[in-house]
Amino acid sequence: MSDENTQDQAGGETDTFDLWVAGTEEPQFQPTDEGRQEISEHESEDRLAAQFGRVVEDDYVFDEDADDDERMIVNMGPQHPSTHGVLRLQIELEGEIIRRTRPIIGYLHTGMEKTAEQLNYAQGPTNVTRMDYLSPLHEELAYSLAVERLLGVEVPPRAAAIRILMTELNRISSHLVALATNGLDIGALSMMIYGFREREAILAFFEKATGLRMNHNYIRPGGVAADLPPGWKDDVAAILKEMPVRLQEYDDLLKENPVWLSRTRDVGIIQAEEAIAYSITGPPLRASGVDWDIRKVFPYSGIDQYEFDVPLGERGDVYDRYRVKVEEIEESLKIVEQVMDSMPKGNYRIDDRKITPPPRARIDESMEALIHHFKLFTEGFKVPAGETYVAVESPRGELGCYLVADGGPMPWRMHTRAPSFYNLQGLPIAMADSLVADTVATIASMDPVMGDVDR
Repeated sequence: MSDENTQDQAGGETDTFDLWVAGTEEPQFQPTDEGRQEISEHESEDRLAAQFGRVVEDDYVFDEDADDDERMIVNMGPQHPSTHGVLRLQIELEGEIIRRTRPIIGYLHTGMEKTAEQLNYAQGPTNVTRMDYLSPLHEELAYSLAVERLLGVEVPPRAAAIRILMTELNRISSHLVALATNGLDIGALSMMIYGFREREAILAFFEKATGLRMNHNYIRPGGVAADLPPGWKDDVAAILKEMPVRLQEYDDLLKENPVWLSRTRDVGIIQAEEAIAYSITGPPLRASGVDWDIRKVFPYSGIDQYEFDVPLGERGDVYDRYRVKVEEIEESLKIVEQVMDSMPKGNYRIDDRKITPPPRARIDESMEALIHHFKLFTEGFKVPAGETYVAVESPRGELGCYLVADGGPMPWRMHTRAPSFYNLQGLPIAMADSLVADTVATIASMDPVMGDVDR
């Protein structure tokens, strides 16, 4: 603050002040390239190779004689639904041919991993279930398995079987959305209606079992929130009876449809070596012919007790990614049927009062049970110090949960290995040297969920 002495009209002196308020100064501008309307020419060799889609094999044909008027940069996204969420792509075009792609993410940015550090372990599933909102039960399962490994506990056989039943039904419902939206993006509008129609039967069962259609908070550390509802076998049997008929209708509509084949065959190809190099998992990896499924290589929740095959593709194109999802639905139906026929009797959660709340009926009868219930859900339970990583096979690939515990009731750190995040790395590969008209079909075949990416 400074003062100046000035003469007023009467000849006296008046003190004037220049006021400065903290926080009003202009911050030093630090530019980034995230909002650029052009792709920078001064990229590192590694980043250029990724954007050109030539990390593994240099299949980019560059015309040295092409001038700047023949190449242009266009922004695609972020808008929904064509980019399947708030995904932005910067695309370098040479006429109608895509030469270079730069995916830009972060528009959703929910910060759920940081939020997990402020929630106790009992509250954790309510947070993670919202990451991948098309497969919430897989998110809950990965988190719960990680907590249980740190606790050193194992859930009862019935709880494990219920988890497999629910997650495999969730896989079917997620793949139905993928098939529906893939069909919509390419022009098969009937597929959009059919896919969501069949999904409704599964969501109705989820609502009956968990109370919610999505974001269930059903799979929890120690087991599941509640036992399966009365008549659950009839509901599941109806799904098992109807779904194969519907899958046959999908095949009649699309499998040999010449328009569908022309829009999907040899479009958006990702070779096996490229998929491995970019850590792509799930249907996009298996469509490239790589036999890798977490359910087979690192079984969880007793899924190795059930017989099922791992569908594989050959070309790694949009068509193969579509076919792998259809065949995975068929294999998940086999698992669901086996679980239904062999569902063990017993408890649906562990009998450890330090982790499991008392039965609902006891709360009305015992003050101690009421206090126990209150403290468990407000303060949570403590987990021994340590760290672990657990992965499950979600509909989009390897979904991993890395937890670090410090001995308190909340995680010290949580990180999720989100399959959509890694699979999006394959877009520049799949889109290189393809027609711009095939962009949306390629994105849809990767089946990204932006909540999974920007968690």
